[in-house]
Amino acid sequence: MPVVRASEHRRTETPNAVMTTYASPTLGGASTAVWHVVMRPGQEGPLHSIDSEQVWTVIQGAAALEVGLEATTLRPGDSAVLPADVLRRVSCASDDGFEAIVAAPAGARATLPDGTNRGVPPWIT
Repeated sequence: MPVVRASEHRRTETPNAVMTTYASPTLGGASTAVWHVVMRPGQEGPLHSIDSEQVWTVIQGAAALEVGLEATTLRPGDSAVLPADVLRRVSCASDDGFEAIVAAPAGARATLPDGTNRGVPPWIT
């Protein structure tokens, strides 16, 4: 049974958020990646798609989701299942920022709207 200790978690910081990977193929050998997202007020991720389903659960603050033609706000305890291959954007919708736990299959790849393949994000590898 692989165990990933807190001291082994991987932190990735982008201009949009901080992701802390708890488990992934390169962290415990998991076939599902699980990570924690922290987004400060005013931050938003880029418009992109992922080739696999993702599950987002907000644990603090509020996150605005644009998924395809739908938009919603998630608050603590709310979860959203984002389908594969649909353009999405996640933004902070709270004056205090937000935190979420996210899960996706290992190897999930990101693509920009112009078709540029961004590969597997480091928090999923």
